[in-house]
Amino acid sequence: MMMRKILLLLLALLPAITFAQGFQVNVAGQKQIGMGHTGTGLVQDGASIFFNPGAVVLLPDNSVQAGVSPLVFKSAFNPSGSNDVYDSKSKVATPFSGYAVFGPKASWWKVGLGVYVPYGGLVDWSNNWVGKYALESLNLKAIYFQPTVSIRLNKNFSIGGGFVYNRGSVDLTRAIPLANSSGADGQAELKGSGNGYGWNAGLFIKTDVGLNIGLNYRSKVNTTINNGNAMFQVPASVQANFPQPNTFKAGIPLPSTTTLGLGYKYKEHWLFAVDVNFVKWDVYKALAFDYASNTAALQDTYSPRNYKNAFSYRAGAQYSLPTNWAFRAGGGYIMKAAQDGYVTPEVPDADRYYLTGGVGYKATKNFDIDLSFEYERLMSRTQTTIETQLSGTYKSNVYIPGISLTYHW
Repeated sequence: MMMRKILLLLLALLPAITFAQGFQVNVAGQKQIGMGHTGTGLVQDGASIFFNPGAVVLLPDNSVQAGVSPLVFKSAFNPSGSNDVYDSKSKVATPFSGYAVFGPKASWWKVGLGVYVPYGGLVDWSNNWVGKYALESLNLKAIYFQPTVSIRLNKNFSIGGGFVYNRGSVDLTRAIPLANSSGADGQAELKGSGNGYGWNAGLFIKTDVGLNIGLNYRSKVNTTINNGNAMFQVPASVQANFPQPNTFKAGIPLPSTTTLGLGYKYKEHWLFAVDVNFVKWDVYKALAFDYASNTAALQDTYSPRNYKNAFSYRAGAQYSLPTNWAFRAGGGYIMKAAQDGYVTPEVPDADRYYLTGGVGYKATKNFDIDLSFEYERLMSRTQTTIETQLSGTYKSNVYIPGISLTYHW
């Protein structure tokens, strides 16, 4: 029974890493990050492929752009009943984005391609912290590829959409409470990749008073991991309970998102935006695993989860100078998705606020440089995790600088 509990706790964690609200990265464009992650009601650059495909046809130029937003997640854990504090190691994840937009100028159509990372994470708690049996390290990526078509129906109304292909990968390690002859813990590594499919659609409305209205829907993406590797280093006396080699199958539903955005241009230099984002996290009801090799200790598992839907609220502004400079600022508030009992050390989900800033420079007629920075503060949260009984208080911060380069013609 003890062996079975160990394995259930170990293997139940894999899909959970995808659904912590903290893993919804969405660093899809530097202009939009600088303005508080707003973009659904704006026409700015190729990142509209992500924020609202209906706005792509309104872009004045063809363009190619690429950006990267190095993400540093720092978290501290204070175990219940203790004065000890464990800090995660400083690791830098590198979510990126790339967009290409093409079509005749002032035409009724444009096409594009977007490549971006809406989910991801990189954290390392080391192998000697109190929660090592829950997690030691994690490297997670979900890379979306989105070909897109955008059509202007009349001077005020346009629509767009695109097919989404996801390539996801995960590498997770944790300790197993089975010591060898030298007293060292066993080790487990869960590693796999999979594919998923979905779509992204949007509509964009221009009014005669300078107000733009955007609505965007990004569908759920059902990602399937086939032949994921479960690798174990355990004492020889219990090796038979950890069949090697072994593989597993698992389904991961990345949730749908719906965003309503408003954009308003005031006089010549000011641009304001507000977005309200709704994420349908309640698709994450349970974890289910099908293992290729079973033993009395390792059976196919079904572990219930009860995530809830969540909103985020975003606002930002931009001031443009006639000297080719633009300055941006914004912020927002994100509601937690993980309910009590389901918070894990991959990224301890909690209500959070963030502040952003950015600057853009038009270096030449055809070349733009955009910089952004985001600071995200998670509210401290005291939890006892149902799966592992890890109990304590998490305090976390996220730092995200970014840069993008755009060539347009």
